[in-house]
Amino acid sequence: MIRSWVWLLASCWLLTACGDGSKIVFTKGLGKDEVFRIGDSVCTVPEMMVYLINTRNQYENVYGSQVWKITVDGITLEENVKETVLAKIAQIKTMYLLAKSRGAVLEEGEDRRVKAAAAEYYGSLNDEEKELMGSDADIIEKLYREYALADKIYQSIIRDVNPEISDDEARTITVQQIVLRTKAADAEDGTAAISEAEKAAVYERACDIRHMAVDGEHDFVDLASRYSDDSVTTFSFGIGEKEEAFERAAFALATGEVSQVIETEEGYHIIKCISTFDKNQTDVNKLEILEQRRREVFGEEYDAFVETLARQLNTEVWQEMTLPKDERVTTADFFEVYRKHFPDTAQAD
Repeated sequence: MIRSWVWLLASCWLLTACGDGSKIVFTKGLGKDEVFRIGDSVCTVPEMMVYLINTRNQYENVYGSQVWKITVDGITLEENVKETVLAKIAQIKTMYLLAKSRGAVLEEGEDRRVKAAAAEYYGSLNDEEKELMGSDADIIEKLYREYALADKIYQSIIRDVNPEISDDEARTITVQQIVLRTKAADAEDGTAAISEAEKAAVYERACDIRHMAVDGEHDFVDLASRYSDDSVTTFSFGIGEKEEAFERAAFALATGEVSQVIETEEGYHIIKCISTFDKNQTDVNKLEILEQRRREVFGEEYDAFVETLARQLNTEVWQEMTLPKDERVTTADFFEVYRKHFPDTAQAD
């Protein structure tokens, strides 16, 4: 992912409508050097080649050249990567248009950084790389300028999202559990309700196990290994990740405390709290919650904007494009160079 906002546009952006009002057109009317058009923004073959070549070489640098032999459900990795690259550059083009529609522009210092990044990257290319991409210095600068403006509009839209997340909202606790299920195996959907008499017997057994769990003579993990219907005994979770009854009971426990028998859709649970607060995981959760809030805020505006745009794919050109391989073509740092010149906004690729 280039940015945390890349999720907003699926790789099938040209195949599936985003909602009523989306305008999706398959056409051969685009020029032979044009891969797709979004609104009045066009992606050319040389622009796409910059992304395809860099992405291919990034994969090979990490996983080796044998990675392209991977096939999942009949789809090759190359086909998957092509769709990912299509989504990536389409995302940037769309956000560039959104920025223009809001009157956003790069400031003088930002423009200088774009030019410096373009000069550095283009200057690093050998003759074979320039020829295979079909790109010149102006194309590289254009790609960086669109990237930077897309980045800027994202930051502008999420600027007012409150970054403060409370410990309670993000808190992660660690528990151990013993589960006695009240569903029987069923050939059709995998589960079926047991009779009331059988359920009452399961509850009685759960109460007996709970008594042993608090009598001071039995080890909770040992009881779980002997009686629990779930192989997972110890785990951590945060608010909103478990069924309400389970979550409410677990978060009310003090460290070392054992719950009463709790009923959920799955069955009866006996919960022991191991830790009421995991500082490190809570901090991670805060970042995830903040990113989710930002995505939601940005997504509302982005989705509405996307629906106003006509999108056209030159299917003939796109189907003919491949991830080119040439031993002399090793460039893979297009996004690394961007991060170098825009360290205050860029995130990991």
